[in-house]
Amino acid sequence: MTAVQITEFHKPYEIRHIETPRILRPYDLFIKTVAASLCHTDVMVIEGNFPTELPCTASHEGTGIVLETGCSVEGFKKGDRVLSGLPRNPCTECEDCRGPDDYRQYCTHVEGQIGTIVDGAFAEYHIADSRTSCLIPDGISFAEAAPLACAGRTVYRSIIASGIQTGEWLAIVGAGGGLGHLGVQFALAKGINVIAIDARDEGLKLCTKVGAKHIIDARNGLDSVVAELRDLTGGRGADATINVSAHRTSARLACAVTKMHGVVVQTAGPEDLSISAFDLIFRDIRIKGSLLAGREGTLEMLSQYEKRRLKVEINLFYGLDQVPVMLEALHSGKMMGKAVCIVDREAFEVDGSMQGSEIVRLA
Repeated sequence: MTAVQITEFHKPYEIRHIETPRILRPYDLFIKTVAASLCHTDVMVIEGNFPTELPCTASHEGTGIVLETGCSVEGFKKGDRVLSGLPRNPCTECEDCRGPDDYRQYCTHVEGQIGTIVDGAFAEYHIADSRTSCLIPDGISFAEAAPLACAGRTVYRSIIASGIQTGEWLAIVGAGGGLGHLGVQFALAKGINVIAIDARDEGLKLCTKVGAKHIIDARNGLDSVVAELRDLTGGRGADATINVSAHRTSARLACAVTKMHGVVVQTAGPEDLSISAFDLIFRDIRIKGSLLAGREGTLEMLSQYEKRRLKVEINLFYGLDQVPVMLEALHSGKMMGKAVCIVDREAFEVDGSMQGSEIVRLA
């Protein structure tokens, strides 16, 4: 089969012909890939930030059609439309696996996240763990679902982790990016007052497109952003802030716009964070990290996405040979939303006609 792989860190992807995976363990799903998308984490994998086993097939945002199931799989059958789970083969015995639903992805004995540690979805076929995967609701197309596999799961959990309540003020730093524009929509759907902060023309435009009423250009400088946000919130600041920007100054900005005793959820993964000790100590800002929604949280996220008729901004690229072009578009900073590769065009077009899904933009 054809696959897009990382064969050496700090080097471009390679399009290779490799063996099709056929050996299924008890909880495995063997999936015919229909659509898979790029994420900033894919860049981190290329840069060698994870203990990735090379060569490794890229993409942890995969969708497809179940072709075979392992002997212990429950809830999936051949022909099902599936959102691939990221963690593969968790131990099921550790404190995290036995803990709350959204702790299980922290299992330190897990085989690995697909596309990050083990082979992912930029291939004609891939394997995912049924215990972390989800059926795709009928009202969501493969192309929309792919970014939800990570971007959707990540920002949805960040909102929950922030403790924000209906009617309160939530600031999102990096609101016009792949995660951020989904976060704006999920938060608005929960009745939360959203302040969208971004520093790109494309990002600010996307914030407007997805319904943000309060938008601040971070290029105006920290003092100006803080003043504008406090004017909106009666002088208090945001009740909570989610930082989905990897820019070196974004964490400091996130703390500065948050009210006294407020919460900042750090979701982006830059190498280092720069924050103000004054905000941390004298303003009692609480900083917490957040990774992914668990399976129950993912099902809730998918339900909300379908029920509220939300839309992920997608840029379609047809064929695995276009993945290097997708990566260039991601690096350019000029792309709005998510880059999605249609791996199986025939299956996608049949599915698209059934779902009536809206394609936001073709590339």
